[in-house]
Amino acid sequence: MTFVYLILAIVAEVIATSALKASAGFTRPLPSLLVVGGYGVAFYLLSLVLRTLPVGITYAIWAGLGIVLVTLVGIMVFGEKPDLPAVLGISLIVAGVVTLQVFSKMNVH
Repeated sequence: MTFVYLILAIVAEVIATSALKASAGFTRPLPSLLVVGGYGVAFYLLSLVLRTLPVGITYAIWAGLGIVLVTLVGIMVFGEKPDLPAVLGISLIVAGVVTLQVFSKMNVH
């Protein structure tokens, strides 16, 4: 169940971050509510994940997947176009997360 909570936390964070752009500086009510609610759900679920997984591994997965998903939302919803350095940087982040998951010996409680 831990990884389900982590995935749901990431999705909630991506929704909140995407809504943050759409909130136009908290001047639009619905996106602003999504920001506050999304981050609230995300951090609550993250607190459940941290009962089981080490904080370093958890944050690496959270940040890595969050960056990739927010970038995809930016492309699909906001028409943003990452350049080659952005794509390379994101690829390195993903490679780091995969390396942690596959090769790390950090203990899971």
